[in-house]
Amino acid sequence: MEQSSGADGGLVTPGGIRIPPAALSWRFSRAGGPGGQHVNTADTRVELVCDLERAELDPELFDRLSSRAGTRLRVVASASRSQLQNRLEARRRLAERLDAAARPVRRRRATRPSRSATEERLAEKKRLSERKARRGWRPEDGG
Repeated sequence: MEQSSGADGGLVTPGGIRIPPAALSWRFSRAGGPGGQHVNTADTRVELVCDLERAELDPELFDRLSSRAGTRLRVVASASRSQLQNRLEARRRLAERLDAAARPVRRRRATRPSRSATEERLAEKKRLSERKARRGWRPEDGG
Protein backbone atom coordinates (compact mmCIF):
# COMPACT_ATOMS: atom_id res chain seq x y z
CA MET A 1 0.00 0.00 0.00
CA GLU A 2 2.13 2.81 -1.32
CA GLN A 3 0.86 6.34 -1.16
CA SER A 4 2.52 8.88 -3.32
CA SER A 5 3.63 12.32 -2.43
CA GLY A 6 2.66 14.91 -4.94
CA ALA A 7 5.55 16.92 -6.34
CA ASP A 8 3.99 19.91 -4.60
CA GLY A 9 4.15 18.27 -1.14
CA GLY A 10 0.52 17.17 -1.07
CA LEU A 11 -0.77 13.67 -0.44
CA VAL A 12 -2.35 11.16 -2.81
CA THR A 13 -3.87 8.12 -1.09
CA PRO A 14 -3.86 4.62 -2.61
CA GLY A 15 -7.61 5.14 -3.17
CA GLY A 16 -6.92 8.25 -5.26
CA ILE A 17 -7.89 11.01 -2.82
CA ARG A 18 -5.74 14.08 -3.46
CA ILE A 19 -4.96 16.39 -0.55
CA PRO A 20 -3.16 19.65 -1.45
CA PRO A 21 -0.29 20.85 0.75
CA ALA A 22 -2.38 23.82 1.96
CA ALA A 23 -4.68 21.37 3.79
CA LEU A 24 -1.81 19.67 5.64
CA SER A 25 -0.01 21.09 8.64
CA TRP A 26 2.99 19.53 10.36
CA ARG A 27 4.18 19.92 13.96
CA PHE A 28 7.36 18.48 15.40
CA SER A 29 8.18 17.97 19.05
CA ARG A 30 10.32 15.84 21.30
CA ALA A 31 9.22 12.26 21.62
CA GLY A 32 8.81 10.71 25.04
CA GLY A 33 10.11 7.41 26.29
CA PRO A 34 13.57 5.87 26.40
CA GLY A 35 16.38 6.95 24.11
CA GLY A 36 18.82 8.92 26.20
CA GLN A 37 20.17 12.24 25.04
CA HIS A 38 18.84 11.84 21.50
CA VAL A 39 15.23 11.99 22.69
CA ASN A 40 15.98 15.05 24.79
CA THR A 41 17.42 17.04 21.89
CA ALA A 42 15.76 15.94 18.63
CA ASP A 43 12.25 16.86 17.53
CA THR A 44 11.39 13.45 16.10
CA ARG A 45 7.71 13.21 17.13
CA VAL A 46 5.53 14.15 14.17
CA GLU A 47 1.95 15.39 14.24
CA LEU A 48 0.16 15.69 10.90
CA VAL A 49 -3.20 17.48 10.74
CA CYS A 50 -5.39 17.43 7.65
CA ASP A 51 -8.04 20.15 7.37
CA LEU A 52 -10.66 18.72 5.01
CA GLU A 53 -12.33 22.10 4.55
CA ARG A 54 -9.16 23.36 2.85
CA ALA A 55 -8.67 20.19 0.79
CA GLU A 56 -10.89 21.23 -2.16
CA LEU A 57 -12.64 17.84 -2.27
CA ASP A 58 -15.68 16.79 -4.25
CA PRO A 59 -18.74 17.76 -2.10
CA GLU A 60 -20.01 14.16 -1.92
CA LEU A 61 -16.59 12.89 -0.81
CA PHE A 62 -16.23 15.76 1.68
CA ASP A 63 -19.63 14.92 3.24
CA ARG A 64 -18.73 11.23 3.54
CA LEU A 65 -15.31 11.92 5.07
CA SER A 66 -16.46 14.64 7.45
CA SER A 67 -19.44 12.63 8.70
CA ARG A 68 -17.22 9.64 9.53
CA ALA A 69 -13.91 11.21 10.55
CA GLY A 70 -14.65 14.89 11.25
CA THR A 71 -13.29 17.88 9.35
CA ARG A 72 -9.84 17.72 10.98
CA LEU A 73 -7.92 14.45 11.00
CA ARG A 74 -4.92 14.28 13.34
CA VAL A 75 -2.21 11.61 13.15
CA VAL A 76 0.79 11.30 15.47
CA ALA A 77 3.88 9.18 14.85
CA SER A 78 6.75 8.87 17.29
CA ALA A 79 7.89 5.24 17.11
CA SER A 80 11.10 5.88 15.20
CA ARG A 81 14.16 7.87 16.26
CA SER A 82 14.18 9.40 12.79
CA GLN A 83 11.94 12.34 11.98
CA LEU A 84 11.86 11.28 8.33
CA GLN A 85 10.61 7.79 9.23
CA ASN A 86 7.96 9.30 11.50
CA ARG A 87 6.89 11.69 8.72
CA LEU A 88 6.45 8.76 6.33
CA GLU A 89 4.52 6.79 8.96
CA ALA A 90 2.22 9.77 9.65
CA ARG A 91 1.50 10.17 5.91
CA ARG A 92 0.78 6.43 5.60
CA ARG A 93 -1.61 6.47 8.58
CA LEU A 94 -3.43 9.55 7.30
CA ALA A 95 -3.82 7.97 3.85
CA GLU A 96 -5.24 4.79 5.45
CA ARG A 97 -7.72 6.75 7.54
CA LEU A 98 -8.87 8.83 4.57
CA ASP A 99 -9.36 5.77 2.36
CA ALA A 100 -11.19 3.88 5.12
CA ALA A 101 -13.55 6.80 5.76
CA ALA A 102 -14.18 7.29 2.04
CA ARG A 103 -15.30 3.70 1.42
CA PRO A 104 -19.04 3.59 0.74
CA VAL A 105 -21.16 1.73 3.26
CA ARG A 106 -22.58 -1.49 1.89
CA ARG A 107 -26.25 -1.82 2.71
CA ARG A 108 -27.28 -5.04 4.39
CA ARG A 109 -29.63 -7.15 2.35
CA ALA A 110 -32.32 -8.70 4.53
CA THR A 111 -32.40 -12.49 4.39
CA ARG A 112 -34.58 -15.16 5.94
CA PRO A 113 -33.26 -18.12 7.87
CA SER A 114 -33.57 -21.45 6.06
CA ARG A 115 -36.23 -23.95 7.13
CA SER A 116 -33.60 -26.28 8.61
CA ALA A 117 -32.02 -23.41 10.58
CA THR A 118 -35.43 -22.48 12.01
CA GLU A 119 -36.20 -26.08 12.93
CA GLU A 120 -32.77 -26.48 14.53
CA ARG A 121 -33.25 -23.29 16.57
CA LEU A 122 -36.68 -24.42 17.80
CA ALA A 123 -35.36 -27.90 18.66
CA GLU A 124 -32.54 -26.32 20.71
CA LYS A 125 -35.07 -24.10 22.51
CA LYS A 126 -37.12 -27.16 23.35
CA ARG A 127 -34.06 -29.06 24.66
CA LEU A 128 -33.06 -26.14 26.90
CA SER A 129 -36.62 -25.70 28.12
CA GLU A 130 -36.84 -29.39 29.09
CA ARG A 131 -33.47 -29.26 30.83
CA LYS A 132 -34.54 -26.26 32.91
CA ALA A 133 -37.89 -27.85 33.71
CA ARG A 134 -36.06 -30.86 35.19
CA ARG A 135 -34.15 -28.59 37.58
CA GLY A 136 -37.16 -27.46 39.59
CA TRP A 137 -38.68 -29.04 42.73
CA ARG A 138 -41.23 -31.81 42.15
CA PRO A 139 -43.57 -33.27 44.78
CA GLU A 140 -42.23 -36.81 44.24
CA ASP A 141 -38.77 -35.55 45.31
CA GLY A 142 -39.98 -35.41 48.86
CA GLY A 143 -37.98 -32.73 50.67
